[in-house]
Amino acid sequence: MLASPHLHVDGTWVAPVDGGTREIRNPADGTVIAKVDEAGSVDVARAVAAARRAFDAGLWSTRPKEERAGLLVRVAELLGAHRNDVARIETLDTGKTLRESYIDIDDVIAVFRYYADLVARETDRLIDTGNPAVISRVVHEPAGVCALIAPWNYPLLQMSWKIAPALAAGATTVVKPSEVTPLSTIALTRLIERAGVPAGVVNLVQGDGAVVGAALTGASDVDLISFTGGASTGVAIARQAAEHVTRVALELGGKNPHIVFADADHDSAVDAVLTGVFLHSGQVCSAGTRLIVHESIADDFVAELARRAAGIRVGPGMDPSSQTGPLVSEEHRAKVEGYVALGIAEGAELVAGGRHPNDPRLASGSYYLPTIFDRCRRDMRIVQEETFGPILTVERFATEAEAIALGNDTSYGLAAGVRTGDPDRGERVVRALRHGTVWLNDFGPYTPAAEWGGFGRSGTGRELGPSGLAEYQESKHIWHNTTPAVGGWFSAGPTTPER
Repeated sequence: MLASPHLHVDGTWVAPVDGGTREIRNPADGTVIAKVDEAGSVDVARAVAAARRAFDAGLWSTRPKEERAGLLVRVAELLGAHRNDVARIETLDTGKTLRESYIDIDDVIAVFRYYADLVARETDRLIDTGNPAVISRVVHEPAGVCALIAPWNYPLLQMSWKIAPALAAGATTVVKPSEVTPLSTIALTRLIERAGVPAGVVNLVQGDGAVVGAALTGASDVDLISFTGGASTGVAIARQAAEHVTRVALELGGKNPHIVFADADHDSAVDAVLTGVFLHSGQVCSAGTRLIVHESIADDFVAELARRAAGIRVGPGMDPSSQTGPLVSEEHRAKVEGYVALGIAEGAELVAGGRHPNDPRLASGSYYLPTIFDRCRRDMRIVQEETFGPILTVERFATEAEAIALGNDTSYGLAAGVRTGDPDRGERVVRALRHGTVWLNDFGPYTPAAEWGGFGRSGTGRELGPSGLAEYQESKHIWHNTTPAVGGWFSAGPTTPER
């Protein structure tokens, strides 16, 4: 699918020195779609060294911001020209529907264009010191060498959230996609190379997190680590980075509540809950996996959800009739199955799904039916833990205060949704919820211009928006005295010190 070699170091596509290869499988049918070179620790060291040399030589950081913006625009244009090919790669690699992949590519293009525009308009911040002889300003400089590590569920989109602002800031990068879904990042790197990025500015290494990821995040020449993935891995990265006092930005997922009040529009609420949890088979960090519904409408609402969930068309992402695709791998499906078994053991009421599809045409793929558990309690692990699959849990509430308490009763804090016909109640609840993004009478959309990130165990730092650019910058205060004179703090003393 993508010509080898697959490592990109110092402007050249190279084979691994001490690495090997990995088979990449289509989760829709288990077939091998590519064999990809995998890096080893020596390859990572070479990539970091190349990024270090490029940064220290100013090959990118000293380029005018207009030139950096121009490269981002060219990348966006190339992605647009190759939209069909890249979307097909993303679907074959991740299993998501082709419709979703097209949306992802369009979002990636929007991200590159947003940061091109943002950095082109960036100016120094002038500070009034009260002294007309002083020019005081804060300038923004690139953070340095950045390690960018993206997850397998949205490999291209979430890598773009990192690489676009990093390039806009003038940083150099070592990019590591998930070893499960590396193909679209390889394709993106080829397009960035075609756009004219200098050698050493964008380096690509892929491979197992325990080897490649650990070597990258432990490198002393890395100035910033941006990681999206599981909480346990994020904690390990933060500990490792602390040894070198390396800056870290972490997006670590969520367990996201979707609160539905009795006065919410029924049809749109049902539709939003289904989409919020079952899009991409629930393999979304911001999926609305916890339905918190008012007790007066809960029975009818859940019955309708179960009826609709049973009708969701599960199938290969390349099939236009499929509404959601397979899970990313057999290993991940086994993890989801484990959570379903746990939910049953914990006493939750299974009202939809909970098994593989019966369709023999899907037998070779990693499919799992949309699953709903009713009558859940907050102490259940399926309510507490991120299952990262097509599992919806249902909790009930009686009062607004109880809904808020349930919505905040989580160690995560990435995203939440609120459905109500009362604007005043909606404003009260969205302001009370401790989550980084809160949707009111909607669920899921975002814009590159607004910050994305979470509270609590959902991570640190923000992606997207102006803060997403600031993650890859250092702020420097420059104090310029235009009329220097003797300060007179110490009076002029003898030319020979007293003894």
